[in-house]
Amino acid sequence: MKHKLISAMLCMTLATSCVDMDIAPKNIVTSESLLFNESGMDIYMARLYSYMPWEDFKYLSQWGFNFSGWLNAIGIDGTGEAMNRDGICTAFTGEDYAYWSTDGSKGSPFMLLRDANYLIENLPKYQGSYAEITYNHYLGEAYYVRATVFYAMARRFGGIPLVTKVIQYPGDGNLEVPRASEEETWNQVLADYDKAIELMMPNSPKSGYSNKYVALAFKSEAMLYAGSVAKYNETVTGRLTGLGAKTGVRVIGFDENRWQEASKKYFTEAYKAASEVIKSGVYSLYKKKWAANDPEAQYQNMVDMFSDLSNNPENIYVKEYTYPTSTHAYDSYNLPLTFKAPLNCGVCPTADFVELFDGFDRYPDGTLKVTTGNSPTEGNYVMYDSPMDYYKNAEPRLRAYVIFPGDVFKGKEIDIYAGVYTGSAPIKPLLSDYSYGSATTKYNHLSAYKEKPKTLYLSPKPKDQQEIVTLPDGSTMTAAGENGPFYEDGGSAMTGLLARKWLNPDPAFVPREGNSAQPFILMRYAEVLLNAAEAAVELSLAGVSSPDGTDMLSVATKAINDIRERAGARLLTASLTGTTDSRDIVRKERRKELAFEHKTKWDLRRWRVNHYEGRDGFWGEQCNKDRFSNTTRYRFRGIYPFYSTETGKWFFDVCFNYTTAGDKDFGYTPLDYYFSIPGGEVSKSPVIDQQPNR
Repeated sequence: MKHKLISAMLCMTLATSCVDMDIAPKNIVTSESLLFNESGMDIYMARLYSYMPWEDFKYLSQWGFNFSGWLNAIGIDGTGEAMNRDGICTAFTGEDYAYWSTDGSKGSPFMLLRDANYLIENLPKYQGSYAEITYNHYLGEAYYVRATVFYAMARRFGGIPLVTKVIQYPGDGNLEVPRASEEETWNQVLADYDKAIELMMPNSPKSGYSNKYVALAFKSEAMLYAGSVAKYNETVTGRLTGLGAKTGVRVIGFDENRWQEASKKYFTEAYKAASEVIKSGVYSLYKKKWAANDPEAQYQNMVDMFSDLSNNPENIYVKEYTYPTSTHAYDSYNLPLTFKAPLNCGVCPTADFVELFDGFDRYPDGTLKVTTGNSPTEGNYVMYDSPMDYYKNAEPRLRAYVIFPGDVFKGKEIDIYAGVYTGSAPIKPLLSDYSYGSATTKYNHLSAYKEKPKTLYLSPKPKDQQEIVTLPDGSTMTAAGENGPFYEDGGSAMTGLLARKWLNPDPAFVPREGNSAQPFILMRYAEVLLNAAEAAVELSLAGVSSPDGTDMLSVATKAINDIRERAGARLLTASLTGTTDSRDIVRKERRKELAFEHKTKWDLRRWRVNHYEGRDGFWGEQCNKDRFSNTTRYRFRGIYPFYSTETGKWFFDVCFNYTTAGDKDFGYTPLDYYFSIPGGEVSKSPVIDQQPNR
């Protein structure tokens, strides 16, 4: 019952050939000759899907939909989930190739809109060539494509040109379409998804096609975004809104007399769509290896979930790759250094991310506890026989997403530690200040490292360039683990952790650039549950009753507990309510479950919590933002294991990232909630406005 988008080759049932969906057909597929029968329609649909704005392995938050991109890393900088080793994804405020360009090689939305509109306008001429259900489905696919393009543009730019017909030259005279208001744009997204849902079959008629439930799932996501923007845009100081200079249209933000009703409408539509998917019973959470009270089984179940395409009940929409015709390079970029992949260790989860999860001792302020005192500077370090002991009670879900130091991946123990300490025990905190103001203080600045006799050994670089430390029994070890971190170049596990999610776990797989073929799950059932839960709480907060007769808060509570049970996390002990506390519970669960799936950055944007003043809600809970920043700049923290030669045990230190490559911070202003429109598109048009105040 699941949908599979096969990006490598869409093998059509009625055609003997396969159509490569990553490469547009070289012939002109808008010819009416293709609309005459199903074989021609298969070719036409392949073209539509080849340029859909899917955010998968080949999408980078900095580069956008540039289909020629060869580096594959999840766009995580600026979300707090992880750091990117090379800083490639630091441009979190926009895209180098913004999804507005008319250059088809970089993903032109207007080219795709033309193809969708052409199908809507011309397919009725050939209605008699198809069974009614087939004809309706093809037409529904066109509306689904158009809705998806408008949605991708709306969340980047706000109001956009609503091109809903094929513009003919010279017949239509003026070819310029001005930007609509943001509210009009979201209303068009809603209308197109609804039309698609009305027309499409409940089951995908062919491999590579969508269906009614795919459209419902994406509608729930889009309307959740619209509802959040309509509501939380108004919390930004001075109201983030503005009129286009050329047209006077409110291109960003909602009218102050409209935003409340608009947000209620969109949250209602989000809940209805998600609820319909849930009630259908078509999908369920993946639990093939899950077992109650068995953390190992729960961990392995979630590892398998992201690669298992065999009757996976959770997958709603999947971008599938096939070697050697359609591949990506995620493994070569992100594998541990141990495996000598070409680029290695690209995504490094942060201590801030780990703090979202159950299973760790905490200081009174909620941060990870590593000493016997009540703060990082109090008491002595807690000692562990193995680095894995620190993580022994962590949620199995976290272990499925993150490679811990000392854990096993692809049959090898992953050696990650920051340094070796040769001083006496008990060991006092290495730093005297762990606040944001001292974030630039690094371990290699300390007297324990610089003075003689030194007691702290660190490595600036990996492998044979490391300093060797002699242990009390005469054996030796390197100053840092094989996978780092290395303070000089930061070319490995900069935060003391590496990402596991999406990596190929097969020990026999040898990564090279462009030879990975793991699928990317664009929409799964867990997100639908989270969409329903968030919309339910938001409607309750607004005093809106259930739009479909279901007990919204019961649905929301069950959704969160179902996800937590599968994850091995603690269940809610009370029902969710129409309160900000319950809203934050749902947001936090969303951040945990959907990490590294290109979801977090959009959530932070729609919640309006990326800028400094809104950062208390950055984590899906209220935290003191000064823990992470006391200016408009945000810094990342790592969790670093050290070996003590005196005790033969390990201790951890949690601090702002100390490697040279980790000298990163992240700034965000309210204007950044909307991407800037490419300057050339504005200058050449008499009706296209740049974002206000840009």
